[in-house]
Amino acid sequence: MEMMNFPKTAIEFDDRFGSEEACRAYLAHVRWPDGFCCPNCNHRSAWPIRGRDLLQCTQCGRQTSLTAGTIFHRSRKPLRLWFKAIYLFVTQKTGISARGLQRQLGISYPTAWTWLHKIRRAMVRPGRDLLSGLVEVDESYLGGTEEGVHGRETEKKALVAVAVEVTEHGAGRVRMERVDDASESSLKPFVVRNVTKGSAVKTDGWAGYRNLRKTGRRHRKRLLRGDPKKAIKHFPHVHRAISLLKRLVLGTYQGSVSHKHLPAYLNEFEFRFNRRRAKNVTLLFQRVCEFAVCTPAVAYSELLSQPVGGA
Repeated sequence: MEMMNFPKTAIEFDDRFGSEEACRAYLAHVRWPDGFCCPNCNHRSAWPIRGRDLLQCTQCGRQTSLTAGTIFHRSRKPLRLWFKAIYLFVTQKTGISARGLQRQLGISYPTAWTWLHKIRRAMVRPGRDLLSGLVEVDESYLGGTEEGVHGRETEKKALVAVAVEVTEHGAGRVRMERVDDASESSLKPFVVRNVTKGSAVKTDGWAGYRNLRKTGRRHRKRLLRGDPKKAIKHFPHVHRAISLLKRLVLGTYQGSVSHKHLPAYLNEFEFRFNRRRAKNVTLLFQRVCEFAVCTPAVAYSELLSQPVGGA
C-alpha cells in the first residue's frame, strides 16, 4: 500500500481496517511485498483458507500460516484488535499504558500488558545501522532518590547508557541500553555495540570511557568537574534524550517500570525519538507492522520471566 493512499486519520484507519479480511490482506502484503512465495516449492500462488490465517499453495498444497514467525502468532484475538492496539500505541506521542489500552479495547489487563510488550519487541529494526559521525555519550539513572548515596553510586536505581548522533539539524538517532554499572567494562562495550569505528565519541571525563581510542573510535573528552550547567551546555543532545526518557517513564508509566523490563521501554523510546520528525503518524504504524512480521511471538509466561527487548 502506497503511503499516499494510507489512512491519515483515526476515522480513515477504522474504515480501512474495520474487517478481519482487510487486516489479513494488509499483513500478507507486508510479509510478502512481492507476492506470496511457498516456502516448500517457491510457487507464487496460494488459496486463502476461509476463517483461518492459512494460505495453501496451489501447486504443492503446503499450508503456510500468515502469522507464524510474527508477534501475532497463536493469538486468539482478531487482527483488527491488534491493528487498533498498534495504532493507538504509536499515534499517541507519549505512548499508552496497559490500563489505558485495556479500557479502550475492552480486553483484559494481562492481554493488554502482553500485547504492549510484544509491540515493543517489534520496535527494533532488524539489522539497523550503528550510529556514526559525532556521537555524544553519557549515562543516567532511572529511579527515585536514595539517601546517603552519592555520584554514580546506587543501590536501587537502573543505570542507562545513552548515545546520540549530532547532525547539522540537531540530534539524530539515539541508542540506549541498561548497563550493570559505570565501569569501563560496561560502558566501553556499549559504545562498541552502538557506534561505528572512525566516529568521534564525545564524553565527559569519567574513567569508564577511557581507552575508547583502542576500539577504533576517536575520543573527545570534556572535563565537567561535576558542574551540571556545563554538562547541559556541552552535551545538549544526550541530556535532552535523557530528559525525555524520564518524562515518558514518569508520565505515561508513572515511574513503575521494572528493571527487568526496562530494555523494552528503551526500545519504545528509541523508536519514538528516531521517528519524531515523521510527517504522518500512520507511517509509524506501517513501520511497526513491517518489524512485527520479522519478530517471533513469545508467551505471556516468557515475558514475565525474561527481560524484554534488545540492545
